[in-house]
Amino acid sequence: MKNILIIILFILSSPIFSQNIEGEILGIENGISEKIFGAIIRSKTNQEITDLKGGFIWELENELGDTVVVSATNYLSDTVFFSTSQKVYRVYLHKIKGLDNVVVTAEKESYSVSSFNPLHTEMINNKELRKAACCNLSESFETNASVDVNITDAVSGAKKIQMMGLDGVYTQIQMEGIPYFKGVESSFGIGSMPGTWIESMQVTKGSGSVIYGYEPMVGLINLELKKPNKIEKAFFNTYINRFGRYEFNFNGGGKVNDKWSQASFFHYSGLSLENDGNNDGFRDLPLTQSFAFLNRWKYIGEKFESQIGLNAYSQKKTGGQINAKQKDKIRYGVGLNSNHIDVFAKTAFFFENNPYRSVGVLYNLKYQDFEGNFGNDLFRNSEKRGYINLVYDGIINNTNHNIKYGSSIVVIDLQQSLMKNNTNFEDNRLEIVPGVFGEYTFKGNRFTSILGSRIDFHNLYGTQFSPRLHGKYNITETFTFRFSSGSGFRVPNFISDNVSLMANSFYWENNAEVRPEKSWNNGASFVKEFSFFNRKSQLVLDYYRTDFQEQLIVDRDLKENTIVFNNLEGKSYSNAVQFEFSIEPIRNFKVRMAYKYLDVKAEFGGVEQSKVMVPKNRAFINLGYISRNKRWEIDLTSTLIGQVRLPNHSILEKKSESFSLTNIQVTHIYKKWDFYIGCENVFNYKQVDPIVDAVNPFGSNFDATRVWGPIMGQNVYLGIRYIIKKKG
Repeated sequence: MKNILIIILFILSSPIFSQNIEGEILGIENGISEKIFGAIIRSKTNQEITDLKGGFIWELENELGDTVVVSATNYLSDTVFFSTSQKVYRVYLHKIKGLDNVVVTAEKESYSVSSFNPLHTEMINNKELRKAACCNLSESFETNASVDVNITDAVSGAKKIQMMGLDGVYTQIQMEGIPYFKGVESSFGIGSMPGTWIESMQVTKGSGSVIYGYEPMVGLINLELKKPNKIEKAFFNTYINRFGRYEFNFNGGGKVNDKWSQASFFHYSGLSLENDGNNDGFRDLPLTQSFAFLNRWKYIGEKFESQIGLNAYSQKKTGGQINAKQKDKIRYGVGLNSNHIDVFAKTAFFFENNPYRSVGVLYNLKYQDFEGNFGNDLFRNSEKRGYINLVYDGIINNTNHNIKYGSSIVVIDLQQSLMKNNTNFEDNRLEIVPGVFGEYTFKGNRFTSILGSRIDFHNLYGTQFSPRLHGKYNITETFTFRFSSGSGFRVPNFISDNVSLMANSFYWENNAEVRPEKSWNNGASFVKEFSFFNRKSQLVLDYYRTDFQEQLIVDRDLKENTIVFNNLEGKSYSNAVQFEFSIEPIRNFKVRMAYKYLDVKAEFGGVEQSKVMVPKNRAFINLGYISRNKRWEIDLTSTLIGQVRLPNHSILEKKSESFSLTNIQVTHIYKKWDFYIGCENVFNYKQVDPIVDAVNPFGSNFDATRVWGPIMGQNVYLGIRYIIKKKG
């Protein structure tokens, strides 16, 4: 690790030639010029992209000057010589005649807040995902301040996301517009999606658009997988770390003919070593075997486009005491077996005489089976799900007025059972939820607003109304204000939502009636773009408040060694304030810093208090450097996590420690190969005794759910990527 830090200091302290020139790229057609966004200025070793105003800043690499090629889609390329004799350049490109279609391409920032979307949306592409080992979705948010990923317990290896300090069940995770990780998959399923499959992600704060359903209550994460017509010809990735975890990924595809293209994805990973770094007799990580496969096809016709795909995965985990097996009668064993298969499809129909009208249909059929045990306690979850969403998209008079409306239906056949301390719980139901929705968007010169609402007719819980309003006002060209307000609801599943709380010997007491959880989310944000050392920088400040009218309360304080489930009686709310600052002080060296304050409280037993396992304060800094020849990438992320309130216990501490985690990765790119080495938890911080009464796992005080920090110590990993890009 010392050598890695020396390499960073050496690179960052190398002499940097810093003579800059400025300019703009304009397109010419019939004597009329217009500024070109996304034009590419490229030399042998460098590349820049023009901004929204067609502007660029070029850092000369040669004191005598640089010869560059300027290109843009649908324009003739030109060669230009930049030198210090001229500080400002204006380059004109001539339009190519006779094109039927216009395609605009540009290289995007690895992370940014959308400038155009009225919703506060963070754009994350695969360049950002490369900054970490990124073995699966749960490990893809290490450099994101808005989404937190926490370990749920010390024996299953499960991780769960949080947004605005609230459990991940209130954030809808979807795959290309289709609601995806739900129920028990919100914690155990996010580890099944390989990061190498993901092309980009969009993280939206607030209640989101009504088009995507009634369940986004505090946020929405949309995953865009690699597309059949754009995917690499072949991609291979292998990974191994010091704890014995290994992984293999293969993606590939491309055009089959003029109209059809396909993509295939394969994944296999496992962990076969017994790790017990804290010597408590329990595996720090469960033994794991995981397989995943996805195949998708895309058809592009004159009047419609369509995609269809099949996704399946199988995962087996064995945790608990060293040498324990699943359903072990002597040792405390943990067994988790998950099988998933789903078919998804998307179809878009276009109107030949009206390019601003279209109809889209999304389909999904899913089967999920998840069963296992924590010691002698058993659970089973089986879910069959069907989903159809039909959306009409058009304009009213002109493109300043957009209208979307449609209908959806969700059918869920849910079978849940739990045996906890010889007490049986069951939750079996069939939910049929048809709904209708509409959304109007106004686009002005400075102000854009979205007004939407949906009505859903739940066969068990009646009619539910969800209005939502979003707005964006451009105070200046570089200063944007957004606001949002909206409601949402979801039906809680007290068993599958809380499977990880089985990792103890406590009794479960369910006093709750099954009711839809309902909330209002209101928020606002400011985004300021500015120039720092002649490079683009960004400042983001946002605040969101969530108020629950109905909620399933999980009370871990009311009774000793008992988890009590109640309906909300009183207040439950979340206040989330986040500040984020990104700059590029020197060329190819980017710095992003963030701080987040969370105030998450509810009434437990008539007393308003902070929710357990939620840190009030979080901060992080991410440093990313790319060498001038694009062959070296160095990324360092350090996160500070504040204290959390722990569940009340007569003799144990009430709060956790504050601690920090630092990760670093160095990547070398050689032709078609990427070689990367990294270290997670560089300073080897570990929570002391994460399992209460580990020597007596079948006793009444055993508890593996008081986890607030890392269980594993310093982790060194190696990885290789091999990429064959498609031609053209």
